[in-house]
Amino acid sequence: MAELIPFKDVRGKWGYKNENGEIVIKPVFDAASSFSEGLAAVEINGKWGYIDNEGKIVIEPKFEGAFFFSEGLARVMMGISWDKYGNVFPGLYGYINKEGEYAIVPQFDEAKDFSEGLAAVKKSDKWGYINKKGEFTIEPQFEDVFSFSGGVASVKKSGKWGYIDKEGKYVIEPIFDEALPFFGSLAVVKFGGKWFYINKEGKIVKEIE
Repeated sequence: MAELIPFKDVRGKWGYKNENGEIVIKPVFDAASSFSEGLAAVEINGKWGYIDNEGKIVIEPKFEGAFFFSEGLARVMMGISWDKYGNVFPGLYGYINKEGEYAIVPQFDEAKDFSEGLAAVKKSDKWGYINKKGEFTIEPQFEDVFSFSGGVASVKKSGKWGYIDKEGKYVIEPIFDEALPFFGSLAVVKFGGKWFYINKEGKIVKEIE
C-alpha cells in the first residue's frame, strides 16, 4: 500500500491522505504521526494510541507519549504529571509490541528507538544501551548518545565525543567536540572549531568547508 501522509484540516483535526491527496482516513484525531511498520501513533482526548492503515484503532489510546515502531517495538511514555504551579514532571519511557503489550515496562527517564538490536536509554542522568529484553548490554555512563548505525554509536563522555562498538568498547577515542552517526563509511565530526568527514578508523578524510 502507498504511504499515507498525515494532514490537519481547518478544525485542527488530523487524518491521512494518500500520495494523490485523497483522504483515506478522516481527520478525527487531535494529533497524528507518520506510519512506521504499518502503524501510526494518534492522539485522542490527550492520550496516544495506534491505528492501522484503515484508520482502525489497534492499540487503545492510553499513553502520554507514543512514537515510531522500530524493529517491532515502539517507545511510549507513561506517568506525566503537573504540580499546582504548572510545572511538568515527565513520565517514564518503556517499549510496547504491536499488540500493545509492554515488552519493556516504563522505567527510563529518556529513550531512543531501537536500532541494530539495541536502544539508547537514560537512567540516573546517564545514557546506556539495552537489548529487547530490557537488559543493559552497555551500562549507563555517557552524557549523550546517538543510536547505533553501521555497528557503532557516537557517545559523549567527559565532554568529548567518540565511537563505541556493541560491547561498549571505543573504536574511535572520544576526542571530538561533536560527532554524528556514521552514514555508510563516513561520519561528520567537529574538531578544533572545524567540521570534517572521518572514516571508521577515525582518520580525517576531508574538511567540510
